[in-house]
Amino acid sequence: MTATTIPVDEPEQLDPQPARASRARRALRRLVPAAAAALSGVLLYVSFPPRTLWWLALPAFAVLARCLHGRTWKAGLGLGYLFGLGFLLPLLVWTGVEVGPGPWLALAAVEAVFVALVGAGVAAVSRLPGYPLWAAALWIAGEAARARVPFSGFPWGKIAFGQADGVFLPLAALGGTPVLGFAVVLCGFGLYEAVRRARDVRATGVLRRGAAAVAGLSVLVPLLGAFAARPLVSDEAEDGTATIAAIQGNVPRAGLGFNAQRRAVLDHHVRETERLAAEVKAGKAERPDLVLWPENSSDIDPFTNPDARQEIEDAVEAIGVPLSVGGVVEGKDGKLYNEQILWDPAKGPTDTYDKRQIQPFGEYIPLRGLISVFSSDVDMVRQDFSRGSRPGVFTMAGTKVGLATCYEAAFDWAVRDTVTNGAQIISVPSNNATFDRSEMTYQQLAMSRVRAVEHSRAVAVPVTSGVSAVIMPDGTVRAKTKWFTADSLVEEVPLRSSQTPATRLGTLPEGVLVLVALGGLGWAVASARTRRGAGTARGAGAGTAAGE
Repeated sequence: MTATTIPVDEPEQLDPQPARASRARRALRRLVPAAAAALSGVLLYVSFPPRTLWWLALPAFAVLARCLHGRTWKAGLGLGYLFGLGFLLPLLVWTGVEVGPGPWLALAAVEAVFVALVGAGVAAVSRLPGYPLWAAALWIAGEAARARVPFSGFPWGKIAFGQADGVFLPLAALGGTPVLGFAVVLCGFGLYEAVRRARDVRATGVLRRGAAAVAGLSVLVPLLGAFAARPLVSDEAEDGTATIAAIQGNVPRAGLGFNAQRRAVLDHHVRETERLAAEVKAGKAERPDLVLWPENSSDIDPFTNPDARQEIEDAVEAIGVPLSVGGVVEGKDGKLYNEQILWDPAKGPTDTYDKRQIQPFGEYIPLRGLISVFSSDVDMVRQDFSRGSRPGVFTMAGTKVGLATCYEAAFDWAVRDTVTNGAQIISVPSNNATFDRSEMTYQQLAMSRVRAVEHSRAVAVPVTSGVSAVIMPDGTVRAKTKWFTADSLVEEVPLRSSQTPATRLGTLPEGVLVLVALGGLGWAVASARTRRGAGTARGAGAGTAAGE
C-alpha cells in the first residue's frame, strides 16, 4: 500500500505593517484633538493683555467647539483639561516669579479642573439643538464656580478681562462680566457651528434652516447686542468733575524683598507727593482735589509708629488735600489688616477701609498646618491678615471714592458694592512690586478698564511700582506711568452717580446663565437616557424576532 500524504496548510503569515499603521492612525486620531485643545487654550491666552488681540478668543473657542463636538463626557473632561492648561499655565506664570514654579503649576493645575468640568458638560450638550447657547452658558457657570471656590475663589482669567479693547466691551455695562464673557464665548462657538453647517450643506446639498439660523444668530446677536449697549457707556460729568492725583512712589527693589525696606517705600511716596506739591506751588501742575496712594505705601503702621505718622502728615500738609494711604495696620485686638486710611490735612486720619477679599497664600495661608508639611515657604507669611467687613467709600473733598484694593478688582461684588454705596469714582490701590515686570500688571489694569465700563465710573489705579493709570468711564486710559519710575498722574475726571443695568442687576445675569447651563445639562442627560432606552428596546425586539 502506498502511503498518501495529506498536505497540511501552513499558517498564513500576517503582514505586521498594516496592523502597525492602523495603531498609528488610532494614536494620531487621539493626539490631534488633544493637541488642538491645548493649542486653542494657548490661543485664548494670547488674546489677553498686554496684547490687544482680543478677537483671538473667538477662533480659540471655535477650535475648542470642534474638539468637543460629539464627544463623550469623559473625552470632554480630558480635552477641557488640556484647554485649561494651555490657557492658564502661561496666563498665571507671574505667580511663580519670586517663589518658584511650584505654586504656579499647582494653581494652574487646580484651576484647569474647572475648565475640564466645563469641557465634559459642553461635550454632553453638543448634540442638542442650539448647542452654542448651552455651551457658552456652561463656560460662564464654570467661571462662576471658580470665582467662589476654593478659598473664596480665584476669578483671574475670566473671559471678560481679556476684552478691554474689544467690540463686546459695552456689554459689561449691560450685564457685567458674565454677560460680556458669555457673548464672546457664544460668538466663538457660533463660528464653529456656522462652519459645520456650511460643510453639511456642501456635502448633502440640504440646508437645515433652523440649525443655520441658530448658527447665524449665535454670531450676530452678541455683536448686535454690543452695538445696542453702546449708549450705556458715557463719560458725561453728572456731578461735576474732580481733579485726582495718583502717586507712584516706586520701591527700592522688586520682588518679595521690597518689604525689607518698608521705610524706604514710605519715604519714596512722601517724596513724590512733596515733589508734586512743589510743582503745584510753582504753577507747573494743577492742584488736585484729592490724592491716592497705593496699597502698601506705608507698611509701617502709622498708628503705632510716630515717625511714619509724622512723614505722612508732612506729605498731607505739603499737598494740602485729603490723601488715601495704603497701610499695614494692627488692630487693638492684635489682628493684622491691609488698610486704606483717609488722612485729612486738618483732622488727621478720619476713616479706614480694611481689605475684604484677601489673597490666599499671599496674605493668609489656608490649611497652614497641612501646607507647611510640603513647603516651608508658608513661613514667609508669619501672620495672616484678617478680612474687613464693610465696603470702602471715602468722602474726599466732597467726592465719594470707592475702594477695591488690588486683588479685589477681580471680584464682581467687591467693586459693585462700592458703587451701590455711593461711589462716584473708584480707586484700585495696588502693589505689584512682588511680581516684577510680569504680565500681571497689565492683566490687572485690564480688569480696572472693564470695571470702569461695567459701572460707568472713572477708575484710578495707583500702584507702588507701576503701571499706575487713570481710566475714564468708557474704559480708555487717560494717563499711565512707566514701570519702576517715581511719578504722579494728575487728571480731571467726571463724577457720576447713575447706575448701569449691570450695577443694578448685580448677580442676576450670572444666575440666569447658570440656570441655562443647568437646563442644558439636564436636557442632555435626559436625551442620552432616552437614546439608551430606545437602543435597549430595539435590541430586545430583535432578539425576540430571532427566537421566533
